[in-house]
Amino acid sequence: MDINQVAPLLIGQSLWSGWLMFWATLWPLVLGFCLSGLVQACASRNAMERVMGSHKPGAILRASGLGMVSSSCSYAASAMSKNLFARGADFITAQVFMVASTNLVLELGLVLIVLLGWQFAAAEFIGGPLMIILLAWWGTHLFPVRLTRPAQERLRESAIANAADAGSSKPERLGSRLRSPATWANAASYALADLTMLRKELLIGFVVAGMLSTLVPDALWRIVFMQNQGIWTSIQNALIGPLIAIISFVCSVGNVAMAAALWTGGVSFGGVIAFIFADLITLPLLLIYRKYYGPRLALRMLLGLWLLMSISGLAVEGLFRISGLIPDLRINAGQSLSIGWNSTTWLNLVALSILVMSWWLARNKERFGGGAGYALDPICGMQVEKANAPATRKRNGQQFWFCSDHCAEHFDQQTEPEPATTPEVSHDNSTDLEKQDKDPVCGMSVNPAKPGSRREHAKETILFCSSRCAQHFDAEPATYVKESTDPICGMQVHIKPSTPHRQRGQVHAWFCSSHCADTFDSRESSA
Repeated sequence: MDINQVAPLLIGQSLWSGWLMFWATLWPLVLGFCLSGLVQACASRNAMERVMGSHKPGAILRASGLGMVSSSCSYAASAMSKNLFARGADFITAQVFMVASTNLVLELGLVLIVLLGWQFAAAEFIGGPLMIILLAWWGTHLFPVRLTRPAQERLRESAIANAADAGSSKPERLGSRLRSPATWANAASYALADLTMLRKELLIGFVVAGMLSTLVPDALWRIVFMQNQGIWTSIQNALIGPLIAIISFVCSVGNVAMAAALWTGGVSFGGVIAFIFADLITLPLLLIYRKYYGPRLALRMLLGLWLLMSISGLAVEGLFRISGLIPDLRINAGQSLSIGWNSTTWLNLVALSILVMSWWLARNKERFGGGAGYALDPICGMQVEKANAPATRKRNGQQFWFCSDHCAEHFDQQTEPEPATTPEVSHDNSTDLEKQDKDPVCGMSVNPAKPGSRREHAKETILFCSSRCAQHFDAEPATYVKESTDPICGMQVHIKPSTPHRQRGQVHAWFCSSHCADTFDSRESSA
């Protein structure tokens, strides 16, 4: 047959295969997200910071539990981990929280059972704690204090500068929360927001999985993954699995469908488990780690997590092989599934009904007293607690909250795109200069009406000529913000071109307001 005739058939078959995998996992996805939303609505984020200040066994255990009841999105988990670290949590414990958030959540286990079998779900929930134990044990060597402390100090300064007053709610007992209609409305909003946030990951995961299971020949898998070489096959597959995840760009629950394709292609049990673990080291996340913690610490995270994921996958394979629990059959999930009036269809209809009900609850949450203290990320749609949002922005007097810096940067690009021409700056000595701000990084004058970028720092707006200068400022704000003490009221003042200023001989003085400056003048004249 002509390639022009075969190609559409193969593409159609791969898309149908991906659709069948999605249909089979629809009800576990809805159930998992709804239960996760309920747990998130009942959990106290403020308690996280108080119990994660060290990496002692108790703190590690609590961080694991808190991670299990958080969002399964890898981007949100990494942002929350960074946020906790910036607020005083131990770096190793914050990493444990991140690992638990993406590997020990209910929706992941349900999808694994449907697509790969209960053995893979059991392996995930055995290998996850094993990886956490290894991380807690080797963490001090992988992430020494000499690297984590400077990163924490830098992040703490940024967290304080970007902190928003979102109010604080009084703690409630679990029973009273479950009896409150507001809790169920917030839970529905969490579920819908998480599903919305992960829609692209799920779509890409199922489409790519369908293509891998249909278009990729077994011979290609045998080239990438060693087979029939005994223990060396297990070791090589466990090491290569996470590397495939790095370039797959798919994280969270979305990589389970791809894992099913790898298993069908002949990858070892431990290699598939290591691949599923590795959703925390995809290339986009590695770039985020580099920005959060710096290149040296990000490189250690890559190498350390890769090693721990491979060891955990290999150890779980050995344990299951000894126990005789590794499945003998490698069934192609996309080709073995079908749509009909069976239990899956009925469960999906129930799940869709629950989804519609959740949508109605989330849409009308204010009627039930919900929504207080929460906001929806305007980029990904995730619901976040205002008091614990990893990033915030203020535009035209309106406050926005984000699940991660990743979404906040997308927001910056959409609302303040890099201008096609150089921002309006002035280099002359005209009177217009007095109306302009000065970029604290490069020293250029910036028109307040058309800045290249802006940041909120210590409740003040700082303008920049470009987003590049703003990024330099984000890395080390203390280097660029000059402060002085108002000699009248004693208040700390950020020195800007518009800051009231007086000079007496060689002495300069800056003031918090024109009132203090006038008081200074009157005292000088009376003296």
